[in-house]
Amino acid sequence: MREHRSVRGGALSSLVGREPSARRAFLMRWGIVFATGAGVALAPAPEGVARASWHLLAIFSATIVGLVAQPMPGGAMVLLGVLALAVTGTMPVGEALAGYADPIVWLVLAAFFFARGMIKTGLGRRIAFLFIRAVGHHSLGLGYALAATDLVLAMIIPSNGARAGGILFPIARSLAEAYDSRPGDSARRLGAFLMVLVYQCEVIVCAMFLTGQASNPLIAKFAEQVAGVSLTYARWALGAIVPGALSFLLIPLLLYRVFPPEQQRTPEAAALAEAELKRLGPMSRQEKVMLVVFLIVASLWMTMGWHGLHYAVIALLGIALLLLGGVLTWDDVISERGAWDVFLWYGGLVRMGGALGETDLTRRFAEAVAAATGGWSWWGALLLLALVYFYAHYGFASITAHATAMYIPFLVVVLAAGAPAPLAVHALAYLSNVMAGLTHYGTTPAPIYFGAGYVAQATWWRLGLIASWLNLAIWLGIGPLWWRMLGWWS
Repeated sequence: MREHRSVRGGALSSLVGREPSARRAFLMRWGIVFATGAGVALAPAPEGVARASWHLLAIFSATIVGLVAQPMPGGAMVLLGVLALAVTGTMPVGEALAGYADPIVWLVLAAFFFARGMIKTGLGRRIAFLFIRAVGHHSLGLGYALAATDLVLAMIIPSNGARAGGILFPIARSLAEAYDSRPGDSARRLGAFLMVLVYQCEVIVCAMFLTGQASNPLIAKFAEQVAGVSLTYARWALGAIVPGALSFLLIPLLLYRVFPPEQQRTPEAAALAEAELKRLGPMSRQEKVMLVVFLIVASLWMTMGWHGLHYAVIALLGIALLLLGGVLTWDDVISERGAWDVFLWYGGLVRMGGALGETDLTRRFAEAVAAATGGWSWWGALLLLALVYFYAHYGFASITAHATAMYIPFLVVVLAAGAPAPLAVHALAYLSNVMAGLTHYGTTPAPIYFGAGYVAQATWWRLGLIASWLNLAIWLGIGPLWWRMLGWWS
């Protein structure tokens, strides 16, 4: 399962049999994509900008708009963008396809198979029920238990959609229904609170690890290209541990205060977890293998500075161990559609985003925006641009699309204003995840939890906005102080 929204459109052949209104909407989405690309391509290029660079911007812009409008699945949209680069001569075919040889792309592909192993063996469910049995006697503790499960799984599983849809959401819904809380009059009994809390913690968990969601390695690559800051697995986690822990602890308390459940004591949930654990029985051999591989991969990622193995090599080693241990079969690998879909769109975006960053366009954008903040302190410029970057996510249905379109330009502008590179890199990287809590479409788990029908859209947005204020205070207030204590900037 991928990070961005589920597919809303299809191929051109899907026009057949559609209702006229659906057909018009489908054609409108395609019209927006083509109008974006053609509009940029036909506009006069700024003086000094190579025509190939301008065409690259046109294709990139159309691709990003396509990821938002989704007349076709995201992977197909990116593949068309890569094809356009080669067909128009904007890039040689070898360069257009170079993103698929990037080790980071293989890291993300391989890590998706860990999610399949977690779901297939049942280890993910076992971890969830262990947490629920321990702290699930109260509705707030129940929410923390589900969120803690996500926190553990995010250490190596970059698909927030797989974690939510395959493990957490079914458990959360079952717990709500165990208290006769269903969409409608009984939603506020427990279900509405759990859906909002688990999702708001989800985006915090996404920010806490390089593997929190699929776009984080892409953001790390952009940071190294533009600012020369290497966001390794260990550095990402170390930078996030203090602000992340504060958000993880305080956001549920905030939601409990402003959106409390009617059912506050939940002793039956702990009993249900105990029953489920008994039904699961002792850990199977496959579960034990999965757990050992989980620990090996996480440990190797955390200690890269000692052994020097690349992330991708470690991830592929983990998959090899799962295959050798019988946890995964080759059929599991080749049938994991979500992983291969992410491979297609991720590899294309890595190349397009990197190529665009190598042009003169980002510098010119930075100069233009910097002129608007001329005379400001770098702190003021950083704060303003971070807020614009954050709340611009109302217009995006994907962290990937947002970060690919805006991370490099905003980072360049903040650096031009004089902000220390490590501070700017980390602030924008973490906000790229937390911002997804604003809407019911911000990242893949959003429509999963919202689609359960427990919470009205206006309420979901209101709670997302309230949570954003606390998150911003933590990540832009406490975060920089923590990074300064680490000696990353002065």
